[in-house]
Amino acid sequence: MGIREIVRQLNSSLGATLVAALAGSKDPKISYKWARTDGPEPKPEAQARLQLAHRAWTAVSSVEGEHVARLWFIGANPWLGEVSPIQAISELRSKEVMDAAVAMTEDRFG
Repeated sequence: MGIREIVRQLNSSLGATLVAALAGSKDPKISYKWARTDGPEPKPEAQARLQLAHRAWTAVSSVEGEHVARLWFIGANPWLGEVSPIQAISELRSKEVMDAAVAMTEDRFG
């Protein structure tokens, strides 16, 4: 799946402001531009964050549903040192984020 489709799906699920934040951008509307066919491409580090977010989103939403997954993304998480997955993704803490996603889907508590 291409980065533009990943951004479109994340925008639809999380909203553009959260997608921009997890990608590390200060522009809350940048993800709309990234989603456009003729728009700019995210920088490589932002792409890595977006791909991580998409993997985590898919893991959690496929088991828990979209509403719970959205709450999981924005809430404090014991597996991530009480920061939100959004913040951990913006810091590119890939293994920790995916471990937290698996813990959520397996009903384990940190």
